[in-house]
Amino acid sequence: MSDKVSVRFFNDREVRAVWSEADSRWFFSVLDVVGVLRDEGNYEKNRNYWKYLKAKLNKDGNELGSATTQLKLTAPDGKKRLSDVLDADGVISLAKVFPSNKANRFIEWFINSDESIDGRSKSKAYALFESTFLNSLEVGTTKGLQQIHAYLFGGLYDFAGQVRTQNMSKGGFQFANSRFLEKTLSTIEKMPEDSISAIIDKYTEMNVAHPFMEGNGRAMRIWLDLMLKKNFKCCVDWSKIDKKTYLESMTRSVIDNSQLKNLIQNALTQRVDDREVFMKGIDYSYYYEEE
Repeated sequence: MSDKVSVRFFNDREVRAVWSEADSRWFFSVLDVVGVLRDEGNYEKNRNYWKYLKAKLNKDGNELGSATTQLKLTAPDGKKRLSDVLDADGVISLAKVFPSNKANRFIEWFINSDESIDGRSKSKAYALFESTFLNSLEVGTTKGLQQIHAYLFGGLYDFAGQVRTQNMSKGGFQFANSRFLEKTLSTIEKMPEDSISAIIDKYTEMNVAHPFMEGNGRAMRIWLDLMLKKNFKCCVDWSKIDKKTYLESMTRSVIDNSQLKNLIQNALTQRVDDREVFMKGIDYSYYYEEE
């Protein structure tokens, strides 16, 4: 069993997954799928419902209930415990027999999410963990950020890795003027990295600059982690940062980034070479960008 893990999100609910080297495929938490389809966040209620449904399926002669296997997944308390899991075909089969009006939409999402631009880009981001490319990147420079962006979105966007030449705004906020963007990026590049607070300041300014037409956040969070890793042997455990709170703090950071600093500093970990931290970080990073 590998410790390669993943978290998918449907309607802001987690669906945990774990990779089985022996079977060469992903397996997904049955209780998470049940929770999504029931729109229920209570672990005990989902477990009891799954026991009821599994017994009903067996009684009706449906072998799905006995098709589950058990693999270790990280529980909310941080401990790994054996949990019922199904492979992708099993998840789809479970959704098809589930008495929920969300089932069809869930199946469509489950089948197609990995084929979207974000899905394909996220697969590239996963590959960074085993890639020597990660160690060859320039850290804290505009070029390094461009390298990350080009890697994530190469072949998906024709502007991958290229600094934008058009003005951009979002939610009424105007990002750095494209005419002066080269000078702005040069100034940001020279900002110090001599404290964690200074690195977050640099990250904040790069967000205001918004150098790319699309994909800024996903590239910049990797860029931030590389600066933290190089200078302070730590990185952000993004799974500990709530999406709504993070987005609110990023919006506010244009004026005051103290809330953002507090969020990031409270989520720092020394597990810089931990596959699970990295993979979940990618999952959450892409989740932040979902509408």
